[in-house]
Amino acid sequence: MDNTILISTPPHVKTPRTTKKIMLDVIIALIPCIIAAVLFFSWDAFFVIITSVLGAVEAEFIYYFIFKGGFKKKCQNAKKVCLDWLDEFDFSSIVTGLILALILPSHTPWYATLIGVVFSIIIVKMVFGGTGKNIVNPAATGRVFMLISFSVITSGWAATTIGTIGESSLATGATNLSGMLSNGVESISMIDLFLGTGVTGCIGETCKVAIILGYIYLCARKVIKWWQPLLFIATAWLFTLFLNGCDAEIATEYTLSGGLIFGAVFMATDYCTSPKNMYGQLVYYFCLGLLTAVLRQATHVEVVSFVIMLCNILTPLIDRYIMRKPFGYIKPVKDKTKKKTGKEV
Repeated sequence: MDNTILISTPPHVKTPRTTKKIMLDVIIALIPCIIAAVLFFSWDAFFVIITSVLGAVEAEFIYYFIFKGGFKKKCQNAKKVCLDWLDEFDFSSIVTGLILALILPSHTPWYATLIGVVFSIIIVKMVFGGTGKNIVNPAATGRVFMLISFSVITSGWAATTIGTIGESSLATGATNLSGMLSNGVESISMIDLFLGTGVTGCIGETCKVAIILGYIYLCARKVIKWWQPLLFIATAWLFTLFLNGCDAEIATEYTLSGGLIFGAVFMATDYCTSPKNMYGQLVYYFCLGLLTAVLRQATHVEVVSFVIMLCNILTPLIDRYIMRKPFGYIKPVKDKTKKKTGKEV
């Protein structure tokens, strides 16, 4: 008799919703950001997105093909390996490619994009076992890797083609926080920051309307909890307020700039890199907001991807020390027949 016990990746919840369906929902939620990116940054953004998505899918396939022995025995198993990959393909690599592309400047060269997405898929995701087993968010880590490897290329921002922007506002930056945190925003209005018109930034982060549409869709589909991104954003706003002499206008400008809102909706809410229980999630999103506000103020650069990666590393510690209730746990009812002395009536 076979007594083998199969242990799969948690959570162990019976539901008709699969990883593939969740990833499809995320892709649909990203469509407004993709449309806004192409409208605002023209064909440059389109090429970055296509390069990133194709590179992500190809990197996952090549790793799977090699790991599953597609080249062994003179590629006799190549067809079977390809069919197995198609059967297991869950669209997660497409999501990683899309998110990484949307947090890059529109002028990022194709080779830098390709190297970044290959690092995200192979090193961050596949080496650790694939979907659901990576310890940090692949897109966020890939962005940090690209910032370190191609700092000159990926640290600059292009202005959107919709709307107008003057030299002074371009110098201070709207979503380029290096200038804003140092000098302040002089001529960028709140409306421009919210709509993404006439500002500088990464291709998927400038239009907050598109991000909010994606957020509403994910909440409606119950892919994410509505309060999770809001806690991240509200905490960052609150601490930015305190760090800038309780100036609400500056705190709001910082919140609407950079990748804070995009990261809160599409990156920080990653299932496998965030805590599993509610109390752990409260600590997690609070830490994200606190670190984002403090490090932005201290470094004068955008740090959202780095902060998400850092908090992802802390997630196992949060899960360890903030214990989850066992599945099906029912709180015991106190015996009301006992007096305060402990004696029965």
